[in-house]
Amino acid sequence: MSYENLLLEIDNHVALLTINRPKALNSLNPPTIDELSRMFAELQANPEVKVIILTGAGEKAFVAGGDISVMQPLGPLEARSVAQQAQQLFNEIEYGNKVVIGAINGYALGGGCELAMACDIRIASDNTKFGQPEINLGIIPGWAGTQRLPRLVGKSKAKELMFTGDMVDAVEAERIGLADRVVNQTDLLETAQQMAGKIASKPQVAIGLIKEAINNGLEMESQKAFAYEAELFGLCFATEDQKEGMAAFLEKRPAVWKNK
Repeated sequence: MSYENLLLEIDNHVALLTINRPKALNSLNPPTIDELSRMFAELQANPEVKVIILTGAGEKAFVAGGDISVMQPLGPLEARSVAQQAQQLFNEIEYGNKVVIGAINGYALGGGCELAMACDIRIASDNTKFGQPEINLGIIPGWAGTQRLPRLVGKSKAKELMFTGDMVDAVEAERIGLADRVVNQTDLLETAQQMAGKIASKPQVAIGLIKEAINNGLEMESQKAFAYEAELFGLCFATEDQKEGMAAFLEKRPAVWKNK
């Protein structure tokens, strides 16, 4: 299947997915959102892919936001539909069965910040600027920014950023929990690939269960979440990887994972 706005490379079980609209600062329009949704469905179903790195083409932007020229003439129902389309994509990323690492370069604003927050891990280059500047357009974040940002940085800090529309640099983003690591721009993809390779080398059934336990458990009352974790922990003992991992530990040898 061909894609006009995306580039894909797969190497050693790691998919490098690049949003390729650098002249538009990789802004997200409905066709690009649709392509991303189809691409993630393909990657989630591909057994050769264990980890996905998501980045933006060029040095200026990861994703500078939604395409304002497309959104400006929309009516209320059309705008809601676009928001629902983007939210569905971001949910596919956050709750899908593959780990997604955001390699964030340059501007990650509005929809770009919301896309970055849907990733499991965010590695930012030192030229990155995060922000939810929708207030300056007379609107609110509509691609789940009002929900994901406070979960990452806390309610009052999220309100400050959305009320003011201010941007934060990579160092501040790491301090408040919006970025997980900051590296030199020249080291961004190498750092992401090293992390992706490490994660891809781990037993993937357990990786998926960790992601499921965290994402779903955080939405539950604590005692229910503890019980949910115990259920998933028990499921691990039905896998070949659990038997291999513990045998390898006791025998003092490297484990050979079967991802089963």
